[in-house]
Amino acid sequence: MSTGIVRNLGVGRYLEWRAVNSRGASGGILVIWDNRVVELIGWEEGLFSISCRFKNCVDGIVWVFTGVYGPVCNRDREDLWEELGSIKGLWADPWCVGGDFNLVRYPEERSRGGGLTASMRRFSEVIEDLELRDFPLRGGAFTWRGGLNNQAQSRLDRFLVTDSWDSLFNGAVQGTLPRPVSDHFPVLLEGGGLKRGPSPFRFENMWLKEEGFKDKIKKWWGSLKFSGTSSYILDAKLRALKNILKMWNKEEFGLIETKKGDALRQIEFWDDKEKHAALNLEECEARNEARESYKSWVLREEISSRQKSRELWLKEGDNNTRYFHRMANAHGRRNWLSKLKVDGYWYSEENNLKNSVVGAFQKLYSEKEGWRPSIDGLSFSELGSSEAEGLEIPFSEEEVFAALSDLGKDKAPGPDGFTMAFWLFCWDVVKYEIMDFFRDFYDRGRFVKSLNATFLVLVPKKGDAEDLKDFRPISLVGSLYKLLAKVLANRIKKVMGKVISEPQNAFVEGRQILDAVLIANEAVDSRLKSNQGGVMCKLDIEKAYDHVCWNFLLAVLKKMGFGERWIKWIEWCISTVRFSVLINGTPSGFFQSSRGLRQGDPLSPYLFVIAMEVFSCLLRRAMSGGFLSGWTVRGQGGEGSLISHLLFADDTLVFCEESQDQMTHLSWLLMWFEACSGLRVNLEKSELIPVRRVIGIEVLALELGCKVGSLPSSYLGLPLGAPFKSEVVWNGVEERFRKRLAMWKRQYISKGGRLTLIRSTLSSMPIYFMSLFYLPRKVRLRLEKIQRDFLWGGGALEQRPHLVKWSLVCLERKKGGLGVRNLAWMNKALLGKWNWRFAIENGALWKQVISGKYGVEEGGWCTRVVNGRNGVGLWKAIRKEWLGMYSSLAFRVGSGRRVRFWKDIWCGDEPLCESFPSLFAISLAKDAWVSEVWNSDGEGEAWTPIFSRALNDWEIEMVERFMLKIQAYRVQRENEDNVVWTVSSSGVFSVKSLYSMLEPVGSALFPFGSIWRAKVPPKVAFFAWEASWGKILTLEQL
Repeated sequence: MSTGIVRNLGVGRYLEWRAVNSRGASGGILVIWDNRVVELIGWEEGLFSISCRFKNCVDGIVWVFTGVYGPVCNRDREDLWEELGSIKGLWADPWCVGGDFNLVRYPEERSRGGGLTASMRRFSEVIEDLELRDFPLRGGAFTWRGGLNNQAQSRLDRFLVTDSWDSLFNGAVQGTLPRPVSDHFPVLLEGGGLKRGPSPFRFENMWLKEEGFKDKIKKWWGSLKFSGTSSYILDAKLRALKNILKMWNKEEFGLIETKKGDALRQIEFWDDKEKHAALNLEECEARNEARESYKSWVLREEISSRQKSRELWLKEGDNNTRYFHRMANAHGRRNWLSKLKVDGYWYSEENNLKNSVVGAFQKLYSEKEGWRPSIDGLSFSELGSSEAEGLEIPFSEEEVFAALSDLGKDKAPGPDGFTMAFWLFCWDVVKYEIMDFFRDFYDRGRFVKSLNATFLVLVPKKGDAEDLKDFRPISLVGSLYKLLAKVLANRIKKVMGKVISEPQNAFVEGRQILDAVLIANEAVDSRLKSNQGGVMCKLDIEKAYDHVCWNFLLAVLKKMGFGERWIKWIEWCISTVRFSVLINGTPSGFFQSSRGLRQGDPLSPYLFVIAMEVFSCLLRRAMSGGFLSGWTVRGQGGEGSLISHLLFADDTLVFCEESQDQMTHLSWLLMWFEACSGLRVNLEKSELIPVRRVIGIEVLALELGCKVGSLPSSYLGLPLGAPFKSEVVWNGVEERFRKRLAMWKRQYISKGGRLTLIRSTLSSMPIYFMSLFYLPRKVRLRLEKIQRDFLWGGGALEQRPHLVKWSLVCLERKKGGLGVRNLAWMNKALLGKWNWRFAIENGALWKQVISGKYGVEEGGWCTRVVNGRNGVGLWKAIRKEWLGMYSSLAFRVGSGRRVRFWKDIWCGDEPLCESFPSLFAISLAKDAWVSEVWNSDGEGEAWTPIFSRALNDWEIEMVERFMLKIQAYRVQRENEDNVVWTVSSSGVFSVKSLYSMLEPVGSALFPFGSIWRAKVPPKVAFFAWEASWGKILTLEQL
């Protein structure tokens, strides 16, 4: 590289540059800067990178930029990682790294997809160890295009920055530019801050820590006098209180930073004075007061930052304020809109962008005029009169307060600005007006419409979202309406099981999301093993909540037997909504809706499931008329069950034969459902998945109007039709682990905070998968390594000691551990829960399917042992856990028809065959049921065990003990036999109790109470735990 070549690029005389020369046609790096803006004060050159240390000419701030041209070969990449690690060790300044890494980080960063490779994992490890941040790319998902006919695409180029660099250039974003010549898109990194308009009022939860704050609220609240309906008075009081709080915060409470600084200066003043002379008692008290003041302002700052960051898992008082600031900045960047595509047109000018977004949502929530078919011909399950009346009873204070306590205190508020923490804190002050509001709503069925004003927040579905279609509208409803909706939701959820059919698993008590995934996988497994073809229709409902027709929904409620008062309440709640769209933190527009349900309204999930019951009803009608066939799920041991469809909210699977007529009938059904409800299936995102060899699958897909999919697929976020024990299906879990860690910066989180994070989030992330799938050992070891490195702060490039072995960390706190979940034990406990559910649940659809496929053992407490290959079925691994659970099960005898007299635990703490082995040996009916040994004929009732020979004299005493023991129990033929989980005092199974049973004993003498029950921040407790094990990094141990 020469000066002449650089100047030919067209830059001016203030140019300076450094370069790494190319090797052939690749490998060159050129860094150019304007010496009027920055001054070079140091530089380092490597094989694959060049690093320049700059000082800003204006403010003197020093920072580092590293340009990268990554090697193609894996063996050379370690040299690049070592170069970057050396720069981190050499300079501790804010740091930006950018260039062509010749490597992708995740499978979705290349067009061909695939699995998570070792090089990807290594790249993520290096980014984490170097404490760099990888933020989304705007302008497209890829930065390189090439290969045959330019079909291959990847994200090879990126900028990575440290948090300290991000703080200097607040609001930095990276995006692609046009590529006139190269096969790479140029990537532009822009910084300079995010401009925001005036933000709406938001109640600060830190105010609740102010001494005497409740007294102030009581005084202000009592001084506000308005007349009108109860809802109007509450609304008017809130508006007035909002203005009072704004003024108080400005004039008295003040800026946190200023108050904290004042307190710190007071402490420094007294400390300086003490260096020259001892402080008297009065001066010592003044310094202590300053210290307490400083502590209180630091705590308030942390509470405020935590509230804004939405990182609610971390505890207050653990000094994680810098972390909260970083996360708030990251959320701000992710949600910031500088340009947006709306209906195919790009908008970048602020007012045009806002108007286009508001217009799009106004159109989305507007009902189109026209005729809709009636649902009078459909029949639904109906509520009984007592159940319908139970929904309409007057509201009680206990009911309202319970609902308030269930709502998240730190959740983002709606237009009124008040968090639920405010209402909970001030409940004794405001409860009278709130209960008047509920009584008024009960009598009149309405409230002032201003309480139903709603903010629409655009939440990106993916990192590079630039089209309005890539954002999910989430509603922030007003706090009072949210409380009312929560009370109504708590009522309706109790009766959902009465009106919602078995194929629907969402928001119905006793039904779980995993039920549908288990059924779907077992159905696919049954088809594959029977060599019988078929198709699954995986349907995507477009803008599901947003398109629901109100009149249709109200008609369904009436058909289901809901009362007039209840329907009137629901109609007012959904029809009085007014929206404003929050764009870059500022509300825009104010418009009324005429259709749709709000995501964020506690009532919406239940109402949507009720609307989807019409689709389920239409499918049942089509089945009974012979227009659709469904699948029979059958195995070697069972009779089989017929499954036509599965629903979880808007996630839908329909099972059909490979028939063009069935596709035609399903297409007609979908059109009819759309005409009735307004809910349209997006056929572009829907799939027709063939199982086994299906002739003419493209013709079938064309008939339905969707694309052709393939197995393995996914359903409800879990694998569908994937091979048993396949490590590939866990790649997504590991990828999410690493992405989550990329968001969390461990250098800003104390060890106590990291432990909280691991226990609350990282350990929970694989739970969803582990609840249904066996966790392969190799995957478990990789996930545990990620957790270990995060907890102790070390990694591949930075070897920090892991002071306590992981097996000890995973023990309960009372046993000397940290309570981090052991993934292997948790996997076994979660799978074991299915066996318990099988034993106690009667009539559940998933149990019908499993029983029909595998058959049941005598007694019906479990299925038969599953033999043969695993395939894609899941029950074989689940059934294996029954053997480990059986010894901890006991039975409460009712009719006695499902409990073995000799072999089951029903009479005492062990089976009778173990308590009286010699009697069992001479028993004639060793497998007899309890009911068969109980004689209720004739004059009386008695136990009648039968033995193969006459009893000897020396056996009489034993027989007397035997009879005395069983005579304490009686058979009650009208009652059912029940199973009892002996590990817990309640007799009811829990995953926690089985996990504890699997866990080793640990240390009985460990002082866990003194450590974990003390009222100290988590980081202090963590240090005490390390000290208790003698694992502090003292000079002796280094």
